[in-house]
Amino acid sequence: MEPDLFTAAAEERQEKDPSSSPLAVRMRPRTLDEVVGQQHLLKPGSPLRRLVGEGNGGPAGPSSVILWGPPGTGKTTLAYVVSKATNKRFVEFSAITAGVKEVRAVIDGARRATGGFGKETVLFLDEIHRFSKAQQDSLLPAVENRWVTLIAATTENPYFSVISPLLSRSLLLTLEPLTDDDLRGLLRRALTDERGLKEAVTLPEDTERHLLRIAGGDARRALTALEAAAGAALDKGEPEITLQTLEETVDRAAVTYDRDGDQHYDVASALIKSIRGSDVDAALHYLARMIEAGEDPRFIARRLMISASEDIGLADPNALPIAVAAAQAVAMIGFPEAALTLSHATIALALAPKSNAATMAIGAAMEDVRKGHAGPVPMHLRDGHYKGAAKLGHAQGYVYPHDLPEGIAAQKYAPEELKDREYYTPTRHGAEARYADAVEWTRKHLGRGRS
Repeated sequence: MEPDLFTAAAEERQEKDPSSSPLAVRMRPRTLDEVVGQQHLLKPGSPLRRLVGEGNGGPAGPSSVILWGPPGTGKTTLAYVVSKATNKRFVEFSAITAGVKEVRAVIDGARRATGGFGKETVLFLDEIHRFSKAQQDSLLPAVENRWVTLIAATTENPYFSVISPLLSRSLLLTLEPLTDDDLRGLLRRALTDERGLKEAVTLPEDTERHLLRIAGGDARRALTALEAAAGAALDKGEPEITLQTLEETVDRAAVTYDRDGDQHYDVASALIKSIRGSDVDAALHYLARMIEAGEDPRFIARRLMISASEDIGLADPNALPIAVAAAQAVAMIGFPEAALTLSHATIALALAPKSNAATMAIGAAMEDVRKGHAGPVPMHLRDGHYKGAAKLGHAQGYVYPHDLPEGIAAQKYAPEELKDREYYTPTRHGAEARYADAVEWTRKHLGRGRS
């Protein structure tokens, strides 16, 4: 029997006793129109709609696709919808358990089905990033010759985890994290739908808010928590899922935090001010509050990048690269693992030596510009590459610093009005001490400065 996304036996059991399957399985969409979120991928004529047979592409057949997105955003769901809606032969594999031998067997079967019966094959490969380069290479002939139409799913950046030849032969479709509105609609449908909880319990607004927070944009997690909480409420004989019941069920306290209100900004502010004050423990506390409340990890990462320049600057030149690397990692892995990366960056920034000299420097320079203190660019600094520039006196008399032994040319750089203005006042905290020495030395050799 060929591997399938859901075996016939499991489907028959589910039809006879729907409650035997998890709520997240029962509530899986049956058509693309029932899919929650990802509307940018479901427009008429989109690759996914063509895979289920919608539209007529003429000689242009449906393309292989790679679905990239965080857990719980609908990658497996979309494959399931395709499997139910298409009249094509559908085969499913997980890269965790499948090897080259199994893949080649599927490809051979697809070639026979195409040649003998004109039956096209759709191959769903979950977690393709777990395939080695050799295993991914084995897919190339089948995808290139369209013996199979590949639907591959991954939570990792495919530009790093999928070989380039396979990427070039497929369409990369990026799934976005589900919004609170997406999940809210899914939860309310699950509460009333015949496949779901059939109005056995209700979900008050405060409990719904907490459920959305702990879901973190993951539909599977939201439905799993809803089912567990509903079961606990029914066992207690309660007509609604109270906040206390949900907290007991998922073992997560309801953090006082409103992602759209004051708490969002107050806690974020406290995080940054704790980093600025070098209190690593307080910073980790506020970071934990944001994580537990389901804050967008990308928002946290952005705040850390700002802090690295605003409060640390050149006192620790590694602070900004650490924060940027953390933001990139967070975008690639998402929660829950992103909590480790955010902790890493927060600790590094909190314990780094501090300097706001870069912040003050650009602030002072911009203030002068706003006040109209600018003046013309000195003639010798103007662009002299175009025809006629020399006649205008542009670039005449410019001294090329690399031609001098010390690599610095004592010539006027700032406009006349600002020739003695000093914006950057470095501290001697951490690594910025060497920049302080460099500023003192260069200003002296430029023939200006306070020394």
